Amino acid sequence: MDLQSIKNRFGIIGNSPALNHALNTAVQVAGTDLTVLIVGESGVGKEVFSQIIHALSARKHNSFIAVNCGAIPEGTIDSELFGHEKGSFTGAVDSRKGYFETVSGGTIFMDEIGEMPIGTQARLLRVLETGEFIRVGSSKVQKTDVRVIAATNRELLEFTQKGRFREDLYYRLSTVPIRVPSLRDRKEDIILLFRKFVVDFAERYKTTPVQLDDEAKQLLINYPWPGNVRELKNIAEQISVLSTATLVTAKEMRIFLPEKRENRFPVLAGQLSPTGEFANEREILYKLFFDMKKDVTELKKMFVEILQNPSLAGAAANFTKESILNDFTTISDNGTTSLNNASPLNSVAPNVHSQTTLLPNHSTNNQPVLLNNDDIQQHEEIEESLNIIDKEKELIIKALKKHKGKRKDASLDLGISERTLYRKLKEYDIEE
Repeated sequence: MDLQSIKNRFGIIGNSPALNHALNTAVQVAGTDLTVLIVGESGVGKEVFSQIIHALSARKHNSFIAVNCGAIPEGTIDSELFGHEKGSFTGAVDSRKGYFETVSGGTIFMDEIGEMPIGTQARLLRVLETGEFIRVGSSKVQKTDVRVIAATNRELLEFTQKGRFREDLYYRLSTVPIRVPSLRDRKEDIILLFRKFVVDFAERYKTTPVQLDDEAKQLLINYPWPGNVRELKNIAEQISVLSTATLVTAKEMRIFLPEKRENRFPVLAGQLSPTGEFANEREILYKLFFDMKKDVTELKKMFVEILQNPSLAGAAANFTKESILNDFTTISDNGTTSLNNASPLNSVAPNVHSQTTLLPNHSTNNQPVLLNNDDIQQHEEIEESLNIIDKEKELIIKALKKHKGKRKDASLDLGISERTLYRKLKEYDIEE
């Protein structure tokens, strides 16, 4: 079967070299029993490639099942995959067969394999190496003949370095890797896909298919498409339903396209190219820490300038007395610490020649840094110590308050999955 016939059969549109290479690899490996790892961003159509491999294999007349490892709770995923015996855990009122038992002779597509718990990964590795598994609560070893096709939108090799994914399982799964290109890497296919989608929606909603002018087409091509083909299909449906004109201009197109989000996160080592989504909560914390460091540094510089030039004190009179007294105290000539009830700026600046100023020091030894007036030009900025766990907890609480306890909205605002947010709530014992 040639490549075009496969595209027609499975509804694949596009002629980009990267897409054709991925399809050719899928066709070549389909006739074998090798384990395949499909890698690509969310929304690129990884499940379609698993269906192609199964349909062109010798197992095509047997069962095919798709399992989303990220959607199954950690406590039940072993039971779902390998089955359980009656009474093996609370709620196990009867014995149950797992997917590896019911689909024996067929193919299992395991999406989001990177979300699989470590314990389940060990069980899966045994199935791949020996074809053996044990039901939960049983001691009887059973055999299965299942071909595994895995998929992920994460970089599993990085997960292995962090201890979140077994290295031996990674190399066992990636016998034949297939990388599905993102939509922004196949710009020549964007207009073809859009045209196909609007024709389909026009037939569904009994309307006339919309068309794009040249500027609107260029706008579509240059849009980054973080949601890939899935997002393009959603945009095409919105335009088909809501557009009042048959010819859509660039101005009208901008109404339907989300505003580009500027990535202000620092570039992480080993990740010099954007991934299309903020999958790692480290990036959120990095941004928070950089902003806090900048604010603290600017605040320290402001007070040093006031100490040098008392005439600037009036311009800073809007600072509250408490905020300054918390960070600055004065030591009188007799060695005793004193705080004046007058304006903090007036208590510090006019007496700068007769007093030694004690600046806050957040270093680990908690010792104050004494600066004489003559040494202010050579002042040293002290790095503030920040606790990552506390700041992450504080950020999560703020997001929940902002969205009135709605975990889905809060997770989107934080840039993490709802499942990760739920895990963090349990880990930090945060009440919603």
